[in-house]
Amino acid sequence: MSPTFAMHYLWWIVALLLIAAEIVLPGYFLLWIGIGAAATGTLLLLVPGLSPLAQALAFAAFALAACALYWYALRPRLQRRHGGHAQRLNRRGEQMIGQRYVLAEAIVNGRGKAQVGDGQWLVSGPDLPAGATVEVTGVEGTTLRVRPAA
Repeated sequence: MSPTFAMHYLWWIVALLLIAAEIVLPGYFLLWIGIGAAATGTLLLLVPGLSPLAQALAFAAFALAACALYWYALRPRLQRRHGGHAQRLNRRGEQMIGQRYVLAEAIVNGRGKAQVGDGQWLVSGPDLPAGATVEVTGVEGTTLRVRPAA
């Protein structure tokens, strides 16, 4: 077995190690760099006589291309699919923006309570009677900013 023949295996091992490291240290970039290493191994299988410098340059190009593919093509598509929900995952109040609720207690002097599921949330907004439907426009701490629903 010649050294150049075995080199593609080395690139595939590096790819597997990078992808395994991605599992331990999530962040997406080790995955894409690992894909660049796998592509370099495949290139070396197809063109076995590449010099080490050419292999390093090919790896750099493939890794950069894979990262760019993720950053400019795949990432925006994933964000559109999830509608930005991942950014608000642990901020429940922000998930309520745009939702409509019924006032459980009238808003008096800018403060009241809205029925949200089986609980009540503090709300701030213009004075409105109990039973009025409001739309959440924002969040201030644990208080929902609301306006009358149209």
